[in-house]
Amino acid sequence: MTFGQYMVICHPLYYVTIMTKRVCITLAGCIWSMAAINTLGNTLFIVHLDFCGSNLIKHFFCEISPLLALSCSSTYLNQFMDFVADICLAMGNFLLITVSYGFIIRSILNIQGSEGQQRAFSTCSSHLVVVGLYYSTIIYTYIQPPSSYSLDKDKMVAMLHTLVIHGESSNLQPVQQGSQSGLQ
Repeated sequence: MTFGQYMVICHPLYYVTIMTKRVCITLAGCIWSMAAINTLGNTLFIVHLDFCGSNLIKHFFCEISPLLALSCSSTYLNQFMDFVADICLAMGNFLLITVSYGFIIRSILNIQGSEGQQRAFSTCSSHLVVVGLYYSTIIYTYIQPPSSYSLDKDKMVAMLHTLVIHGESSNLQPVQQGSQSGLQ
């Protein structure tokens, strides 16, 4: 979505020729492939663990950290690989979005007239709010050393993430679509 907004604002005349169905499918395929590879890696590392005692996951979701807490064998390698994957995926995505929005803001500031700038900023602002809320909870939840992990704190952040992100995303979607239709 950020790449699409980057193309609309920074290169509006090229948008239709660059953002073809093939490009959209390729971008989606790359993201799905990265998710599948990450999931496969996590699954293969978890399969080698020994589980004993209670099999009750004390969490809202079947996340990796609560699952690792059930293991009676060493989970150091799992925690390390999960942390590395979180850093690469979450921070990599966040960095790409931040750089894209840097280019978008630079292009918006070069627009002549305050009305055009205001319309362009309103197009991006709702998406930027959702991205900020989403990544702040993701980074807080996943990018922390295992020694500071707390199951109760993780449950609260997961609930906050679900309520705020999905609630705000659905509330901002009509605003975002309305402001985008005004650009066309």
